[in-house]
Amino acid sequence: MTQILVIAKEPVPGQVKTRLCPPCTEEQAARLAAAALEDTLHTVAATCAPHQVLALQGLPGPWLPPGFTVIPQRGRGLDERLAAAFTDAHGLHPVPTVLVGMDTPQLTPPLLEAAADALTGHDAVYGPAADGGFWLLGLRRPDPALLLGVPMSQPGTGAAQLRRLRQAGLSTALMPELRDVDTFADALHVAAQAPGTRFAATLDAVRLSMAAH
Repeated sequence: MTQILVIAKEPVPGQVKTRLCPPCTEEQAARLAAAALEDTLHTVAATCAPHQVLALQGLPGPWLPPGFTVIPQRGRGLDERLAAAFTDAHGLHPVPTVLVGMDTPQLTPPLLEAAADALTGHDAVYGPAADGGFWLLGLRRPDPALLLGVPMSQPGTGAAQLRRLRQAGLSTALMPELRDVDTFADALHVAAQAPGTRFAATLDAVRLSMAAH
């Protein structure tokens, strides 16, 4: 039995996906963030995971499907927020936990279920991102020491996180590399990979709006 944990920000203009601006406006970037988040949450909801948790910075909105337990994020830096999310989710449901963010709307239920299955035979599961970070981290048991002090949002973040897991002696399963949506080029790439998503439809609408202006 495994729970899936999503860590996300409320998609407020000017506070999310700011690296999409330009060419996006802050409102367009927030619309894309909301679509990516909604795709991610619905993908999680479509898995067979018995517990689905959202560690949220901000307030829930209409993008939140039923069935999720919402907990507030704690901590200052991302390393602190990730460590706290694992700890708090484990306090709700003391089972292995798979964590993802809101930046990979191309996620599929089989990918998440494969990560969850990996935790039956491994201490950790790790999904590298194309930008040098990571899109997924799963732990059989939470331990803040596995995350605190890992330099986040840098090209070497993923390598540092994986090294931290291995230095702790954890057997770690690896997932396929995915591309996060950080820049507009990323958005175009991910939408082309996942044309049936809310994210792809929203990007089409944004591009039409840009062309009209």
